[in-house]
Amino acid sequence: MRLTRVYVDTALIPGSLVELPPDTASHLARVLRARSGDELILFNGDGREFNGAIESVRGSRVSASVGESRPVDRESPLAITLVQCVPRGDRMDFIVQKATELGVARIVPVLSQRSVVRLDKAQAESKAVHWRAVAVSACEQCGRNRLPEILPLTDLAHFLGVGGGDETRLLLCPGEGLRLAELPRPGAVTLLVGPEGGFADDEAEAAQAAGFRPLRLGPRVLRSETAGLAALAAMLALWGDF
Repeated sequence: MRLTRVYVDTALIPGSLVELPPDTASHLARVLRARSGDELILFNGDGREFNGAIESVRGSRVSASVGESRPVDRESPLAITLVQCVPRGDRMDFIVQKATELGVARIVPVLSQRSVVRLDKAQAESKAVHWRAVAVSACEQCGRNRLPEILPLTDLAHFLGVGGGDETRLLLCPGEGLRLAELPRPGAVTLLVGPEGGFADDEAEAAQAAGFRPLRLGPRVLRSETAGLAALAAMLALWGDF
């Protein structure tokens, strides 16, 4: 039987007790009917996982004892940064969840000229907290012991102006550009995915001026929330650990 995995945003020291996060504790107590002595796996994002056991359940509050740690590396050998124009509704939640499961190292949410979503500073900060929680939940489910970095929401023009390193930079372009099989195996990739209506011409030109090479995924036009995830899966099959 697979043990429940719980992320705890604190130092984990063998022999100590930790209070589990409120939402997790409530789920364990009220939904899973957890009891004292039930075993868990704890992790805090440092690359290790710890044996754990529920110490006490008091209403919706749960504490757990921390056991021995072990390094468990489930990270992809291909470091991928996903730069995603934020789609409307809750589609970004889906993208963050699935990209985390697929193993991306970093997610950069951006807004472009044709983005439907518009957020003020407070809303953007609230979204960042929410997306991090989505990534935490995905790590608990998929077994990752490191959280992907989720950068603050920014404008596409600002992101392109920052520049990059020596990673392979790819821009998804429907119906045109290179195929993945035509590229040499990279050590790191930054993938830029546009909004529902695609990039404006000047944005595509600015991206290419910033070192992004056009990439196509076959003859069909994919939705924004589909295209990036499809590209990630293809990259991991060619160059990662699939």
